[in-house]
Amino acid sequence: MSKIAIIGSGFIGRAWAITFARAGFDVALADQAADAPEAALAYIEGVLPALADSDLLNGASPDAVRARLSAAPSYAAALDGAVHAQENAPEVLDVKLALFAELDRLAAPSTVLASSTSALLPSAFSAALKGRERVCVCHPINPPYLIPAVEVVPAPWTSADTMTRAAALMRAAGQSPIVMKRELDGFVMNRMQGALLEEAFRMVAEGYASVEDIDVGIREGLALRWSFMGPFETIDLNAPGGVADYVARYQQIYERISPSQWHRVDWAGDVLETVLAERRQRLPEDQLGARQVWRDRRLMALAAHKRKAAQDIGA
Repeated sequence: MSKIAIIGSGFIGRAWAITFARAGFDVALADQAADAPEAALAYIEGVLPALADSDLLNGASPDAVRARLSAAPSYAAALDGAVHAQENAPEVLDVKLALFAELDRLAAPSTVLASSTSALLPSAFSAALKGRERVCVCHPINPPYLIPAVEVVPAPWTSADTMTRAAALMRAAGQSPIVMKRELDGFVMNRMQGALLEEAFRMVAEGYASVEDIDVGIREGLALRWSFMGPFETIDLNAPGGVADYVARYQQIYERISPSQWHRVDWAGDVLETVLAERRQRLPEDQLGARQVWRDRRLMALAAHKRKAAQDIGA
């Protein structure tokens, strides 16, 4: 099986390592902090049994997946023989510029250099590279071993071959690539999430609904469909004649709503006190860590359910 280099072994890097190793790839983790790869491997060893319990290791044992993972002593060692490098450094442009210059120098010409960035356009850190045509973004929702969507984003000079190879590798790793035609600030997922959050903060700030009521509306309402259908398929199935019928019936509702959405509130303004107070009443700060573990176990259960439902009912 092909080798993957994980460049940056922190929160995102270790999650990518699980994703690729579970799919059968050999994975080498490297980091500028010498102890980071070993720390990532220790974390992964603690997660693998829970994934096995949820049948999320593709039939492999935790030991078999762990055997595909190794700590590399340098970026050069991690990149040696790698078909794909997944970079996970901090969201700081100067850091990305320096790191991608080093990766471009060290990696074989055929190695795809992909960034996990959620906030920087690929053109911002690849313009001056000799091998800039093999650079793209592969941005996950964390953790990718539980959430398969990943945005594959080109710079203006990224080659079609790079995009094809990156998307194919993501599919081979069990991910669901969103292959963008050109770069756009926020990509797809943060733009969609941002639109929802803008409306959520606005409704709380202006006194229309509580934080919890808005959360109920998503988790007990819209998200139930969105967990296995996107917005376009949702409306295609929500009118007898499909999407054109839906537009004919309901566009005027959204046209009427739209003008009231043309302003924004400052998330860090007075509304933040309201959001914090309501969230801390429901979840004290010292329980955040435990609730994050709960979230990941629920995601494991949902991933296992979706996989079984796709087999039994159809995707």
